[in-house]
Amino acid sequence: MLKKREKGRLKSFGGFLREEEGMGTGEIILIIVVLIGLVIIFKTQLRELVEKVFEKITKDSNTVME
Repeated sequence: MLKKREKGRLKSFGGFLREEEGMGTGEIILIIVVLIGLVIIFKTQLRELVEKVFEKITKDSNTVME
């Protein structure tokens, strides 16, 4: 009985691997909408983070060039 279950699971997993359906347009659009929403929500925090990173890069590059 246990072997039958294991074989059934393997058949289901094998069928999953052979499935050729990809992501649809709807899923891709949903992912893009969520990412845009996150950027809008955290816009100020992201801007501050990027500014700090570029300031550090600029400061460190000036010390290397001297």
